[in-house]
Amino acid sequence: MQNAAPLLPEIEAAPETAPDAQNRVTPMMEQFIEIKAANPDCLLFYRMGDFYELFFEDADKASRALGIVLTKRGKHQGLDIPMCGVPVERSEEYLHRLIAKGFRVAVCEQTEDPSEAKKRGAKSVVRRGVVRLVTPGTLTEDTLLDARRNNWLMAVSRTKSSEEEASYGLAWLDISTGEFRVAESDETRLSAEIARIEPGEILLSDTLYDDPELKSYWRSLANVAPPLSGAWQLSSTSQHRTHSALSRGLSCRPRPRPQLISNARN
Repeated sequence: MQNAAPLLPEIEAAPETAPDAQNRVTPMMEQFIEIKAANPDCLLFYRMGDFYELFFEDADKASRALGIVLTKRGKHQGLDIPMCGVPVERSEEYLHRLIAKGFRVAVCEQTEDPSEAKKRGAKSVVRRGVVRLVTPGTLTEDTLLDARRNNWLMAVSRTKSSEEEASYGLAWLDISTGEFRVAESDETRLSAEIARIEPGEILLSDTLYDDPELKSYWRSLANVAPPLSGAWQLSSTSQHRTHSALSRGLSCRPRPRPQLISNARN
């Protein structure tokens, strides 16, 4: 992949004590904030030359999870910008460690040659975009998967027949193999069923995630993907992840029709 020249001189160009420098947003940081806002539930690997850089809260989380040095680069609105980075050539290793700890990562690459950006002006920023979403339940890369076990992406839904009785529908998919299974459970067996299946990631509606009786249970699971606020709404990242999971999984080679499974695996 083509390397890019350093793209951040404008952050440090203005004196830090100038009032306008403390409040202004540089073109590079404006781009980062825009891409991060579109992927709020992921750590953002922001490509800069030979490194993926992380900034702000992402940098704090990644530095602690990976045991790498947290540094800073420039200022934003008068405050130091926390930063850490991982080399591109070793990124798969770091991704594996982050995913194992339950993080979700959006990989943001340069989508144009730096020379094209220079044509738009000295302070123009190389265009970037998220080209890959890496989450515990959507892995397909052999380097990130455990060959000894399935990597299930699970969705859980609930239907209430009365105020006291409810049934839960479970559907789980291994995108790397195309295996797709479903089951039904009541609330008393729900946690046992999930523990038996051992999904890598669980998707929930916000209504189910915030249910008073299940709230503490969901939050005790590291593999639950918290939905954003707003009833029955998913972030753009979650929508893409869910659509990609279903389309890629169900488009694999034909398999036997899924059957209701309550106990043993096939």
